[in-house]
Amino acid sequence: MPKFAANLSTLFPELSFLDRFGAAREAGFDAVEFLFPYAFEAEQITQRLQRHGLELVLHNLPPGDWNAGERGMACDPRRVGEFQDSVGLALEYAQELGVKRLHCMAGIVPPTLPHERAHAVYVRNLRFAAAALAPHGIELLIEPINNRDMPGYFLNHSRQALDIIAEAGAPNLFLQYDIYHMQRMEGELADTLRANHALIRHIQLADVPGRHEPGTGEINFPFLFRLLDELGYAGWIGCEYFPRGDTVEGLRWRDELGVPAAVKADS
Repeated sequence: MPKFAANLSTLFPELSFLDRFGAAREAGFDAVEFLFPYAFEAEQITQRLQRHGLELVLHNLPPGDWNAGERGMACDPRRVGEFQDSVGLALEYAQELGVKRLHCMAGIVPPTLPHERAHAVYVRNLRFAAAALAPHGIELLIEPINNRDMPGYFLNHSRQALDIIAEAGAPNLFLQYDIYHMQRMEGELADTLRANHALIRHIQLADVPGRHEPGTGEINFPFLFRLLDELGYAGWIGCEYFPRGDTVEGLRWRDELGVPAAVKADS
């Protein structure tokens, strides 16, 4: 059975961010992920990880002004310098927090920017970021996101992401595969996982519709979990969903879908 990490940006919303680490441990998670650490000193987060015996498996590069609707800047030619600075900041945090995978959000394409120009800038920025992270043993991930939840986002399809990875040619650049986003954009989840599992370094989940916990929608998660075992997927699966009710109550999906206790608490 795959290993599951609690996404602290979406789970336990009734708690402050720093209090969610303890809640994740109490709920049986050995690992966590989240969107961004930058509102806190890295030492504050490190203390929570150590106190609760948690591994941090993923966070994102700075996205720009998230509250203003920005979702990354890697495809924007006006912000190359800012992007490069953001890679340096992310690296500082990653080294302090011990995380070995960083996700680079592509960003919303500026209204008048041709797609080809956005593509070229994105590829160059990915090469820069991957080169900066490689000496530290850190992998760079890119994730297609559905264009209903995030209109105008540059990267929407798994094939698009795989082609960009090939074009960039960086040995530490890989795919982050979000089951929720790709069910909304293209379906064919099993075939995509089978064909591309060698390039997938992180997976995230939520059910469709609603982006709630597994078992609340149409996706056959037991089938996908068995498939990932058959494929030998050894990475983490981030639980990046919005609980339909109480987070802990909603975690019953692990029992209902047959997740062994060893995977929930002792992986």
